[in-house]
Parts: sequence; C-alpha cells; structure tokens
Amino acid sequence: MSNNKNPKNSKKAAGVDMTVGNPTRLIIYFALPLLAGNILQQLYNMVDSMVVGNFAVRGTDALAAVGTTFPVIFMIISLFMGVGQGATIKISQYYGANDMDGLKRTVDTIYIFLFAVSIPIALVGILISKPMLRLMNVPEGILPMATTYMRIIFLGTLASFGYNINSGILQGLGDSRKPLLFLAISTIINIILDLVFVIVFHWDVAGVAWATILAQLFSFLYSIHYINSRGGFFRISYKNLEFDWGILKESIRIGLPAGIQNLLFSLASITLQGLINGYGEKFIAGYNGANKIDAFAFLPLVSFSVAVTTYVGQNVGARRMDRVNRGVKSALLLSTVISIVLAVVLLPSAGILMRLFTQDHEVIQAGVEYLYRVLPFYMMLGAIFILNGALRGAGEAFVPMVGSLISMWLARVPAAYILARYFGGSNLYFSYPIGWFMGILIVIVYYLKGPWKRKAIERLEVKGTT
Repeated sequence: MSNNKNPKNSKKAAGVDMTVGNPTRLIIYFALPLLAGNILQQLYNMVDSMVVGNFAVRGTDALAAVGTTFPVIFMIISLFMGVGQGATIKISQYYGANDMDGLKRTVDTIYIFLFAVSIPIALVGILISKPMLRLMNVPEGILPMATTYMRIIFLGTLASFGYNINSGILQGLGDSRKPLLFLAISTIINIILDLVFVIVFHWDVAGVAWATILAQLFSFLYSIHYINSRGGFFRISYKNLEFDWGILKESIRIGLPAGIQNLLFSLASITLQGLINGYGEKFIAGYNGANKIDAFAFLPLVSFSVAVTTYVGQNVGARRMDRVNRGVKSALLLSTVISIVLAVVLLPSAGILMRLFTQDHEVIQAGVEYLYRVLPFYMMLGAIFILNGALRGAGEAFVPMVGSLISMWLARVPAAYILARYFGGSNLYFSYPIGWFMGILIVIVYYLKGPWKRKAIERLEVKGTT
C-alpha cells in the first residue's frame, strides 16, 4: 500500500470528524447510510429466500435449506471478522487522534491478515458443510440443497472479506455513505442474477448462492477502485505492504472478544436451529422466513450501535470523554423510540409480510408465532447493542463478550429447550427476551460503574497516541 508523503492530511478531507458538533446529529448522520446499507445487505438474504420460496421447483424445501445454513456460515467467518472489527476501531481512534501514519499501518496490517486467512476459511467451510448440517439435524429431504448452497457461499469468502474490510476502513474514517453505494450496486446485481439463475436457468439454491458471491466480488473490486481514485492519504495496493505486529495484536485484543462473541452466538444459533429442525420442514421454513423479517427490524439497532462505536472511538482517541456520555445517552433514547415503533408497525402486518416468502398457511402461521414472541421485547435488545457498541469503541470488548456468553448459553439455550418441552415448539421463542434480559443486566452495570473510561485513557497513554 503506497502512502502519500503528508501523513497529517485534513481529517475533514478523509471522513466525518465526530469529535466536534452535536452528538445526536452526528450519530444520526452516520447511522442513516449504515441503515440503508444494512437494509440492502439483508435484501441479499431476503431476495434469495423470496426467489427460491416462490420460484424454485420445491419452494418450501428450498426456503428451509437456504435459511438453515446461515448459523454455520456465520460461525466459520465470525472469529476472523472480529479481528477486522478491532482494526476498524483502531482506525477510528487513530483518526480521532489525527495519527494518519498509525491509521495507514493499520489498513496495511489488516489487509495482509484477512487475506491470509480467507483461503483456509473457505476450504474448511467447504469440507465441513455437510457434517455440520447433519449435526444440526437438518432433514434428509433438504440436506443436499443446503449443502450445495453452503459450499458455494464459502467459495466467495475472499470477496466477502474484501468488501467488509473496505467498508470498515471508510466507516472508521466516519464515512458511512460510500459503503452504501458499494452495497447498492452489489444488491442490484444480486437481484438480477437471482432472477436469471433461478427463473431462467432453473439453478434453484445453487443459483441464488452464485448470485450472492458474484455480486460481492463486484462490490469488492469496485470499492478498491473508489478508494484508490479518491485522492486520499493512502491507496490499496499489493506492493510495499507494511505489516505491524503491534497493531495486529491490539486489533486482536479489541476484536477477538467480539469474534468470540459472534462465535458463541453462532454456536447457540446452531443449537437452537437443531431444536427447530426437529419440528419439520414447514416449521423450519416459517422460522427462516420470519427470521428474515426480524433481521430487517433489527437493522436500525445495529446501525446505531456501529455509529456509536465509531463515535466513541474517535472521541476516546481525542480524549473527549464528556462527549462519549452524551452520545451514548442520545443513542439509547433513539433506539428505544425505534424499538417501540417497530413493534407497533410490524406486529399487525406479520401475516402479510410472511406471504412474501410463501403461500403455505402452515409456514405463514409458524413465522407469525415467532414474530409475536420476539418483536415486543426489542427495547432490551437495542439497549444491549448500544452499550456494547460504546464499550467496543473505547477498546473494551471483554465485558460484551461475557454478557453475550451468559445471555446465550446460560439463559437463551436452556430456556428454549425447557419452553419447547413443556409449552410447545412455538413458545421456545420466548427464550430470546429471556436471554436479552440477562445480557442487559451485565452490560449496564459495568457501563455505569465506568472503569472502561480509565482503561481507555491509560491504553492511549501507553501506546503514545496523541
């Protein structure tokens, strides 16, 4: 990566400086493009499900097959993408401190690391696809389709990593708008290829998988072109890359707990998916269709969480701890209001939304029962994500990981099995709010006690960040 000779270029030229100005406006300004981008990202999975559910030869089975693979795919890549998230936080901190040399070395280092691990991850994913699906109790009727879909998706690991790296770089600089452009282009390509591969070529689940990875590859290549043509203080090149072990270790320290948290989430999801799979194809299809709707509802909370992470990272780097508290309070209020609006709007229309995926009455009913048991409790989920995002932005990722561990494995998973056994399959979904309640108790106590603030400043002083 060749760098410009002037490392102290204006921060304004690089992205959005979140160390000055109204915190609420800055968070909203940053979060809205993220929200639009996340909607487009979910449109990937939703369109895949809608196309195979309505146009594949065995629509209900194809819908179940596509949805049941997600926990395994996410489990394989989550640990390593956590390190990428840690590097994004380091970028935001260096940016807030106006340390452009440290920022450029971070970009170089994370590119070398993630490209080095992407090929092994793809190979491992392809090899374990079928055994993992069998462990999840996937019905034999949809196992071949699920295996095909998963293996093709793993072939695109390099493109997926590359796109996420470039989006993370720009988000760390406070630019959440250009990643939206990359994703918009990719989503349009994905939709077109979905329709062509499934309706015209009749490739069914293989078609939507190939559409996904080809669209991601284009988005990755286009994002490289944009970054290199924008005239900033670094360019993406595979010559003269500078690897910094110290930055990698710090990125791992920050990002590994998030990766472990994602891994634990994935393992818990696989465990729950195995429980759900025991209720048959229609129940699986209903769950997976409703899960896509739930994922859309979840997007505003994720977007504000990422915005808070960047906001806190920049302000910690600038040692503006007073602004950190103001921004987190604003984000908590925003997430609460949004959670209430989501429940009011989506609950009455749950049945109509499920018909986007299938016309099968049993599948629709299974999906509606999921949404009724999850959406009313979104306020707790929003608070967890905002506080976890704030702590990660300050470089404190261990407590969010512990909270996730307890929420998922000591609360949600046991509750799901107990509820399913004594109250029926549909009521296992009450395990979600039970887990969220446990998680929020842990993170809110640690946030209010405040030792993370002192640790953040101490780490900056040790690293010599100015």
